[in-house]
Amino acid sequence: MNIIVNGRHLEVTPALRSYAEEKIGKFERYLSNITEATVTLVVEKYRHKTEVLLKANGVMIQAEGITGDIYSSIDEVVEKLEKQVKKYKEKMVSYRKGEGKSVPSPMAEGISAPAPERARIIKKERLAMKPMSPDEAALQMELLDKDFFIFSNDASGEINVIYHRNDGNYGLIEPVK
Repeated sequence: MNIIVNGRHLEVTPALRSYAEEKIGKFERYLSNITEATVTLVVEKYRHKTEVLLKANGVMIQAEGITGDIYSSIDEVVEKLEKQVKKYKEKMVSYRKGEGKSVPSPMAEGISAPAPERARIIKKERLAMKPMSPDEAALQMELLDKDFFIFSNDASGEINVIYHRNDGNYGLIEPVK
């Protein structure tokens, strides 16, 4: 696994880099197919934030932790990632037990929420949209911890959006021809 440690408003010391690599490196035990882990350490006034993005077989698992100390924010994000990786592995086991679903190959990153009026576009993302079912898209949305997810529907070939509803279920937006 390739672990990339970046710092924003912070110089990444060798001790900090080795601590982050040690903590994130243990996820190879849970998922052997992790190809890359990107760790971003951010200092903003009195908060220290750690963002981690794991890439494994086209699936992206993302978490962030915010505390008053950079080391404890790394620990917090590791705890969140452990929960997400366990959830992902449980879903994979249920897919393999023949519930009539294909193995997920989700793969896009969510984009930021719509901007208020008179706002500027400050973040632009490009999405690699591999075809997937709505169930796979819902799984990917949960792993990325996003409120909505844009994907290419494998059945229709159209671009769809899946989102969380207030009642705890999902909504699916499909284009009309």
